[in-house]
Amino acid sequence: MALTNFYFVNQATNVARQRAIAAFMWLGLGASSLFLFFFNPALPHNQFFPKCPFRLVTGWQCPGCGSTRAFYQLLHLHPVAAFKLNPLIMLTLPFIIYGFLGFTRSAITGKPYRRLFIPPVYLWAWLALLLFFWVFRNTPWYPFAS
Repeated sequence: MALTNFYFVNQATNVARQRAIAAFMWLGLGASSLFLFFFNPALPHNQFFPKCPFRLVTGWQCPGCGSTRAFYQLLHLHPVAAFKLNPLIMLTLPFIIYGFLGFTRSAITGKPYRRLFIPPVYLWAWLALLLFFWVFRNTPWYPFAS
């Protein structure tokens, strides 16, 4: 399947509401980034960060385990360390950033928000990757040794 199956869908929105949402998201992102920059979640005296409920119940890691520590490493400009802590979030992050910046651009310019339509086969492939990662990150095999 060629990449030409991707297309944009224009979305009519309330511009004032969209600007408020974008401003709230930027403020929240800035505040949480500032907090995470100064408090390392891996240190024992900074154990006020939320624990993974899946790991507390089962003892196994979920696909999101290590994301907070990975973002901490990213904020300190250590992308390799961040990738080692959670490769899946690092591979998904460019798509999240793309959507966030597109929403913000639409809020600033007042033009309709263009949502990228992704064919279902790509979403199913991402889900398969997520399940593969979830299973194999809980094995003793390199590089997934938990």
